[in-house]
Amino acid sequence: MPKSAKKSCTSQTSISRYFGGPSSSGAPVNQNPALHQLSRRKKKLSPDRSDLGLSTKRAKLCVQEQQVEDFDCEPAPCQITKERSRGAAGSLCSSTLEKLKGFTCSAEPGVAQRDEQKTGGSGSSTIRDRGGGAQPPREGTDQRSEDNSLEQPEDEDEDEEVKEKESSGTAAVKQAFPLPQFAKSGGGRRGKGAEPSPPSDSGRRSKSAYTPLEQQVIALKQQHKDALLAVECGYKYRFFGEDAEIAAKELNIVCHLDHNFMTCSIPTHRLFVHVRRLVSHGHKVGVVKQTETSAIKASGANRNALFSRQLSALYTKSTLVGEDVNPVCRLGDVEEGGGGDVVSDPPDSFLLCISENWDKPKKQLTVGLVAVQPSTGDVLLDCFPDGQSRSELEGRVLKINPVEILVPSDLSEQTHRLIQSIANASAQADDRVRVERRDSAQFEFASAMNTATEFYCHAPEEGSRSLSSVASLESPVICCLGPLIQYLQEFNLERVLRSESSFRRLSCESEGMNLSAATLRNLEILNNQTDGGVRGSLLWALDHTRTPFGKRLMRKWASRPLTDPRSISERQDAVQEILESHSPTLNSVKSLLSHLPDLERGICSIYHKKSSTQEFYLISSGLSRLGSELQALHPAIQSQIGSALLRDLLLEAPDLLAPAHSHLKVLNERAAKTGNKTELFSDLSGFPVLRERREQIQSVVSQIQDHRKEIRLTLKAPALDYTTVSGQEFLIEVKNSLSSTVPPGWVKISSTKAVSRYHSPFLVERYKKLLQLREQLLLDCQREWTNFLDQFGEHYHTMKRAISHLATMDCLFSLAEVAKQGDYCRPEVCEGERQIMIRDGRHPAIDLLMGEHNQYVPNLTELQGDGRRTMIITGPNMGGKSSYIRQVALICVMAQMGSYVPASEARLGMLDGIYTRMGASDNIYKGRSTFMEELTEASEIIFRATERSLVILDELGRGTSTHDGIAIAYATLEYFIRDVKALTLFVTHYPPLCELERAFPEHVSNYHMAFLLNEPDIAADTADGEVQPEFITFLYQLTEGAAGRSYGLNVARLADIPDHILHTAARKARELESTVNARRKKKKLLSDLLSVSDRSSLTEWLQSNS
Repeated sequence: MPKSAKKSCTSQTSISRYFGGPSSSGAPVNQNPALHQLSRRKKKLSPDRSDLGLSTKRAKLCVQEQQVEDFDCEPAPCQITKERSRGAAGSLCSSTLEKLKGFTCSAEPGVAQRDEQKTGGSGSSTIRDRGGGAQPPREGTDQRSEDNSLEQPEDEDEDEEVKEKESSGTAAVKQAFPLPQFAKSGGGRRGKGAEPSPPSDSGRRSKSAYTPLEQQVIALKQQHKDALLAVECGYKYRFFGEDAEIAAKELNIVCHLDHNFMTCSIPTHRLFVHVRRLVSHGHKVGVVKQTETSAIKASGANRNALFSRQLSALYTKSTLVGEDVNPVCRLGDVEEGGGGDVVSDPPDSFLLCISENWDKPKKQLTVGLVAVQPSTGDVLLDCFPDGQSRSELEGRVLKINPVEILVPSDLSEQTHRLIQSIANASAQADDRVRVERRDSAQFEFASAMNTATEFYCHAPEEGSRSLSSVASLESPVICCLGPLIQYLQEFNLERVLRSESSFRRLSCESEGMNLSAATLRNLEILNNQTDGGVRGSLLWALDHTRTPFGKRLMRKWASRPLTDPRSISERQDAVQEILESHSPTLNSVKSLLSHLPDLERGICSIYHKKSSTQEFYLISSGLSRLGSELQALHPAIQSQIGSALLRDLLLEAPDLLAPAHSHLKVLNERAAKTGNKTELFSDLSGFPVLRERREQIQSVVSQIQDHRKEIRLTLKAPALDYTTVSGQEFLIEVKNSLSSTVPPGWVKISSTKAVSRYHSPFLVERYKKLLQLREQLLLDCQREWTNFLDQFGEHYHTMKRAISHLATMDCLFSLAEVAKQGDYCRPEVCEGERQIMIRDGRHPAIDLLMGEHNQYVPNLTELQGDGRRTMIITGPNMGGKSSYIRQVALICVMAQMGSYVPASEARLGMLDGIYTRMGASDNIYKGRSTFMEELTEASEIIFRATERSLVILDELGRGTSTHDGIAIAYATLEYFIRDVKALTLFVTHYPPLCELERAFPEHVSNYHMAFLLNEPDIAADTADGEVQPEFITFLYQLTEGAAGRSYGLNVARLADIPDHILHTAARKARELESTVNARRKKKKLLSDLLSVSDRSSLTEWLQSNS
C-alpha cells in the first residue's frame, strides 16, 4: 500500500474492502482465500513465502498497514474495529467477525509477533539470502543480501514491515540526532515516510523513518560530522545525504533519492581514484568498511542482524597514506586506460600546525610551528618572534609549502589574513591549502603538554624521542605538538612523531642561507610569478632528478642553500667527478635510479602498517635489488671513485638496505602481486597459527573428497567427481533423467535443462565449515600481515637513511646534467671574503627558455665589501634591469647549493642571506596598499640584513608622490651604504639618487642598461604640429654611468597605446621638460647673481648671460 494512501486517522477505510468487494456490498468474505491464509499465517509463519500468491501477500500487508495506521491515529483501536464491523454486519458471519475483531484488537502484539516470526522463522532461505549456509564467500554477497531485504525498491512490502520492526530504535536515534541537514525532509521513497512523526498523545506509537542501514549511517555520521563518509555496500561504496550531493558534484556522478536520503555510489576498485579527487578539493573523506564476513556471521548469534561497519580510514590532503589511496602500485593498474583522472601527489604534502603566544608585558608575539609529512616521516619545528606583518611566519610557510594547516579557533586576525591569502593563492581548487580550525583548548600549554607526556611516555621503539627532549622544547612548539598528536591519532599516523632522527629545526642558521618569503617569490626560486607553475623557475632549471624522493630533496636544496664551505666543496667535487669521469660505475648507478617507485613514501606507508601486499613487494623488491647491485659494485666504487661524498654514499647504502632481503624471501611473489594474503607467506615455519589453520582446512577438504566414495555408491556412478559452477564448489551433478536416484535429503543447488546439481547433507555441513575456516584464515592472515609490517618497520630509520643517500645521489646527477649545458663554470666560494665577481653571467632560467640561439646577453658583476659594494642601476623601462639583478642573486644561490653556475668565471663570498624588494602589488587579505606592502618589505630587510648579506631593492619609493618617494629611497639607500654595509643592488628611476656616488665615491657606482636612442626630427614635429615619441633599441648590456631618462613613452608604444595618445603624451613630456629646464636655468642665474661681489664679477655675469 502506498504511503500516500495513509493520510491521517480520519481516512478510516473499512477492512472488508480488501476481501473482494466494496464495504457496503453483501458479497461473502470467503470468496477471497487471502483471509484464511492470513489467519493461518498469524498462528504459524509458512517456511516458504513463495507458497502465497502475489494478491495474498498484498492483502496481508494492507491489513497490517491499516491496523498499524489505525493504531497510530486512535488510542482505542478495538472500538474502531467494532464500529467498522457493525457497518458490514449484514455481509459477514459471526465467526469471521470474531476473527477480525481479535486480529484488530491485538494489533500491537500482532506486529511484534509477526516481527519475531519474521526474524526467526524464515529458515534456511534467510541464511542463504544473507550469504551464509552453503554459499561461497564472494565480495559483496553480504551487503547485496541486506540491500535486497532492506533497501531495494522492488521489495516494497517487506520494506514496510522492516520499518515497523525498527520503529522503537529509530525514534531514539531521531531524538538524539535529528539530522536537519543530513536527511532530506520528505525524502522518503513514498513522499512522507521520511519525516519524523509530529508530537502526539502518549498512547500513540512512533513509526520508523529509517532503514537499519540508514540508522547505521546516521550513527557513523554523528561520530564523524566533518567527513564525507564512503560506506562499503557490497561491490560499491555509497555516500548518503549531503555527503552524496557534495561527492556527486565533485566527482561528476549521478545523485538520486533512495529511501530517506540522497545517495550516489562508486565501484570498490575505483575507490582510490575518487577519494583522491575528493581530498584534492579540500574535503576530509572517511572510508567505512564492513567488519564481518558472511560465513562467520552466518554461524554466529547475530546472523540475521545487519552487517557491522566501522570507519577504517580517514584521508585529507596531508594524510594520503594507506592501502585504499596509495598510488605506488595502484597507478600502474590504470596506466593502460583510465589513469588520466588519477590525482597525483604533490612533491611535498606537509601538515603544518601553528600556535601563537602573546607576551603582554613585552608586547611581543612568539609563533611556534610544527610541520610533519606523514607520507615521508619528515618533521620540522621552529619558534620565533614575529611582527604585525607576520613576515617571519610567511617565509616559513612558503618554504614548507604545506597542503594542510591546523590553527586554533582563536587565531589572531593578522595571522588569519595571512593564512587565508596563502590558502587562496591558487586559482585551482585542487591546489589550495586546506585549513582546519581546532579547539583552542588543545593549543593551551597544559593540555598540549599532557598530550605530549602521555604520548612519549609510551614509546618503546628504538630511536624514539624521549620525554625529556620534548620537555626541553619551547612552549609554543609544545602547544603545536599536542594538537598535532591528537589530529594524527585520528588517522593512525602519529607514529612518525616518535622518531628522534626525523625532527629538524627549520631556522638553524648554521644549516643554510636565509631566503625570505619575498626572496623565494621575487627570485622565482620554486615557482614562477606568471601562473605559479614550476616552468621558468630556478627549480625547473636545476631539477633533472629521476626519482620522486630526489625531486623532494632538490626542492629543499634550492630553498635552503648551504653556508658551510666544506659541504659546498664536497658537492662541487662530486658534481665535477660525475661531469668529467668516464667510469662505467657511475653510469651503472645512474641507471639504477631510473624507474624506481617512491621508496621514501613506500617505507613510510609500511611504517604506518597501512601498506598493501602489492606495494610492500614493489618497495621491498626495489630496495633489495638496489642493495644487491650496489653491493656488486662495491670493489669498483672503491677503486674508481675519488669524491669522498660519492664514495661514502655508495659504500654505506648496501649495508643499510640489507634488511630488505630477509623480508622479501618470506613472501610468495605471485600472491604478493595479486594481493592474495592467504598464500602470501611461502614459509609458514614462523607462522604457527596459519599453519594450524591450513591443516584444519586441509582436513575438511580431505573429508569432502573422501565423501565421493559414498556418493558414487549411492548414484552408482564410479567415475563421478565434484564440479564447480559460479563459485559453488563440490557440486554433485546428476542428469535429470537420473534424478530418481537422488536421495530425498539432498539439497538442489542449481539446475539446467539437462542436469541438476546437489549437495548432500554431509556436504552442506562440511562446506559450511570449510567456508568458515577459509574466512578465519583470511582474518588470521591479516593479523600476521600487520605483525609482519610491524617487524619491517623496526628497520624504518636505517631504510630511510639509505633512501636519503639515494636521493642525494639523484640530486648530484641532476646538478651534473645542469653543468653539461655549456658555458657553465665551477664557482669559487670563499668563506672569509665579502665579494661577488661574476664574469659573463646569465640568468639560468631565461637562458634555457630562449633556447640554443644564445640570445641572452651576458654581463659582468663586481662588488667588493671593502670597496664598491653598492650598484645604483638606472636605464630605460624594459631594458633588462630586473632580469640582471635576479641573475646575480640566482647565481649566488646556485653556487652555495654546490652547483655549477651560468658564467665563464665566478668568485663569490659566503652569503648569510639574500633579501629582495621587487615588484608592485597590494595585499587585500592583509589590508595593505601597494606602498604599504613595499615599505613593509623594506623594513624587514633593514632589520635583518647584515654585512654578509646581498640586498636587492627594485624601484623603492615609487608607490607615492615623487618627492616622498625620492626622499624614502635616498634615506634607505644611504643607510645601507653607511651603516649596514651589505652588498647592494639598487634599481631606480629617480636621477637624484645617482648623486650618492659623489657622496660615497669609494662604495657606490652608477650603472645603466645600455640602449640606442633614435630621436625624432624636431623639424618634422613642428611641421605638422605633432610631437613624435622617441624610439629605443635595447642592448641589455650593463654599462657604467647613469641614464638621464627612463624613456617610458617607448614602452607605451610597445604596449600598443594609440598613436594620438602617444603624441599628446610626447608633447606634454616636452612641455614639462622645457618648464623644468627653464626653472633650473633661472635658479642657476639667480644663484650666480647672488655670488657677484664686485664690478668685475658682475661684468663677467652679464657677458656670460647676454
